[in-house]
Amino acid sequence: MATYVCPKDGTRAETTALTWCCPLCRGPWDLDFEPSAPLAPDSLSGRVNSLWRYTEALPLGPPTATLGEGRTPLVPLTPTVSAKLDFLMPTLSFKDRGAVMLAELARRLAPERAIADSSGNAGTAVAAYCARASLPCTVYVPEGTSPKKTEQIRAHGARLEIVPGDREATARAARAAADVPGTFYASHVFNPYFLHGTKTYVYELWEDLGGRLPDAIAVPVGNGTLLLGAALATAELHAQGLIDRRPKLVAVQAAAVSPLAAAFHAGADDLPDVPADVPADTAAPTLAEGIAITRPPRARAILAAVRESGGTFLTVTEEQIRAAQRDLAARGFYVETTGVACWAAVGDRTDREIVVPLCGAGLKTGLAP
Repeated sequence: MATYVCPKDGTRAETTALTWCCPLCRGPWDLDFEPSAPLAPDSLSGRVNSLWRYTEALPLGPPTATLGEGRTPLVPLTPTVSAKLDFLMPTLSFKDRGAVMLAELARRLAPERAIADSSGNAGTAVAAYCARASLPCTVYVPEGTSPKKTEQIRAHGARLEIVPGDREATARAARAAADVPGTFYASHVFNPYFLHGTKTYVYELWEDLGGRLPDAIAVPVGNGTLLLGAALATAELHAQGLIDRRPKLVAVQAAAVSPLAAAFHAGADDLPDVPADVPADTAAPTLAEGIAITRPPRARAILAAVRESGGTFLTVTEEQIRAAQRDLAARGFYVETTGVACWAAVGDRTDREIVVPLCGAGLKTGLAP
């Protein structure tokens, strides 16, 4: 049975509780979980064509709250760079991988309400999967969130709370609401079940590439949920002897909001502490709104995962983001501005095999001005 564990102080809690963070340090949980059995590659061909085909590696299953998520195409962009088309997920972003895990967990716990906070895509995914699970849901978003994303959240029947300020202000408002008894906080940042959903991205790469992984996997990083999921998957696959080496993790941030990149290149293990009486940082404007996170709660884990893989952090400018979005559109892929960050960073400038995710559909934000 999986249990929550705090990576900072070792505090534990049952996953049947609605405790959304460590009660001592208020930090995010990890999940004490190991795959139930080795994954047998020759058993996959007859399985369901969704991320739930990797059932041995998942802490939940079989699901009720599913929309057929996962198994997105992998297509070449250059001789060395391939793209994973996660914008073809049911709610048009990779966040479906983790949201289905949160909704399935919440369905089993039967809370009075579920809440989430998001710059748009995670909130949309949680709203959709809560609708599928027949759970009442409230989504907190910052003012300035794309109207197309807020329309999608409302369409799924969720209550929308628009918070003045940036993404960090929105997170603070949601966390205050999460402390109300009977609330399930469907947090893609604090709840580790989300990471065990995003790790299926790498399990799919492994299967699509015939039982191996590329030299490097690039991921956009704000709160780091895709990167940490990738780190989980590569560790599990390696431990099971299904890969003989772990690929480098290349983390990409917008130059305008790049606290993790700065810490990584400075050799720091974490972001610097900020005194309680100092106002929280406000994110600078960037087209990559989905990764405009000034103080990600899992910063230490993100930096450690990149270093342990032998990878690095890259940053991209606003002009590079604009150019990458147009370049991908000219190749037939209409992707939102956050979702093009890795292509902007890597492009055709590498001679090693690398996979980039196209994380969200262009319909969510439109073409960058």
